[in-house]
Amino acid sequence: METLDRSGIDALLTALRERGFTVLGPTVRDRAIVYDELRSTADLPVGVTDEQAAGSYRLTHRGDDALFGYTVGPHSWKRWLHPPLVRLLRITPEEGGQGFTADSSDPGARRWAFVGVRACELAAIGIQDRVFLDGPAVDPVYDARRRGVFVVAVNCAQAGGTCFCASMDAGPRAREGFDLALTEVVDDDRHYFLVEDGSPEGREVLAALPSRLATADEVKTADRILESAASSMGRSLEMDGLPEILGRGYDSPRWEKVATRCLSCTNCTMVCPTCFCSTVEDVNDLADGAAERWRRWDSCFTTEFSYLHGGSVRTSVSSRYRQWLTHKLGTWIEQFGSPGCVGCGRCITWCPVGIDLTEEAAALRESDRALHA
Repeated sequence: METLDRSGIDALLTALRERGFTVLGPTVRDRAIVYDELRSTADLPVGVTDEQAAGSYRLTHRGDDALFGYTVGPHSWKRWLHPPLVRLLRITPEEGGQGFTADSSDPGARRWAFVGVRACELAAIGIQDRVFLDGPAVDPVYDARRRGVFVVAVNCAQAGGTCFCASMDAGPRAREGFDLALTEVVDDDRHYFLVEDGSPEGREVLAALPSRLATADEVKTADRILESAASSMGRSLEMDGLPEILGRGYDSPRWEKVATRCLSCTNCTMVCPTCFCSTVEDVNDLADGAAERWRRWDSCFTTEFSYLHGGSVRTSVSSRYRQWLTHKLGTWIEQFGSPGCVGCGRCITWCPVGIDLTEEAAALRESDRALHA
């Protein structure tokens, strides 16, 4: 394991750009920490942290110069790998009307470096890899965007108020799926980063940086920070037996109770780093006769999502919330081998009325226990 100071992080960003990557990472905009292109460490949320609770998010100052002293914001990396709006096809008629040309290229695909990827987000990328790449049909848009991404993970030095990644075995330490992983240490006397490589390309980049071998005390300090973050999660979720409980709880009165609060606004699915539902739209340009096919994010919380001939299958809010929760924590496991939740807590933070997924799962468990005692 190696050690870098802040100038070493600037050298890392420069090295990535010199290798042809567009560098994306956290920055402050519109009173939130979002992901955008980075040029230097000055673009990072220096000295900024976030305070999160159910239905609540705000930024405050830490009182130090930490570069990654926050948890997660509303953006997730699926914004670039599975974009909210992408053109799938453009068909243009040729002159004379004797044929047409078809263009299925993705103009948004680039060679990216993701900087500041949390462990829960790495787990989410792994889930979307299984959804889009490991099935019988590979998604070409995701495949083109995912291939060659350089990942700089950042281990969490603090837990957010709505985090429960430890319950989902998805953090706060990044274990795999990264090229480089950083652990930031800020104390009264020093500010440094421990760096672990996770791939041959990561080792190559690290070798070009002004690093030195980490001492045993530095490694122990980083381990203590991560242990503290794991033990201070704002939430927890017991997954043992939960898929079976959800299967038995189809008629639970809890669904109607949560539906009295749920606005069916789709915020939870929009900020979720794993939700992948989408719809396809065809548009025509009457001026030049061109036609385009676009894919955009959709949500199981809309009535149109389950529309079949004659009407929507899920007309009530309770049925749509039930679909979302039982899929996320139950049937997703049957489909893809893991839950569709990584414990990032975004769905709790960004729910306008503060509905808590962990609270709903616990209530369903308690109801099931009372029925089957």
